[in-house]
Amino acid sequence: MFTAYALQSIHKNYIYKGFTSNLKDRFKRHNEGREKTTAHYRPFKIIYTKEFSNRKNARDHEKWLKSSASREFLKQISTKLKLL
Repeated sequence: MFTAYALQSIHKNYIYKGFTSNLKDRFKRHNEGREKTTAHYRPFKIIYTKEFSNRKNARDHEKWLKSSASREFLKQISTKLKLL
């Protein structure tokens, strides 16, 4: 099982998108600063996840999340979570 995900920095205006086979461990690594690309933006909260049965589909969805087409989608999710 693979998961495509989006993390939002709690203190900065930054959303990280990725995919993994172990979301719990990957999220922990991001928040501990063990991932070079996200260390300066931590801490994070998970704002979006979607599971896939294979790596290729998860990677394709990650590519979509990183595209400009998904920008509004993730912005809406982020806004809704701020209202809660």
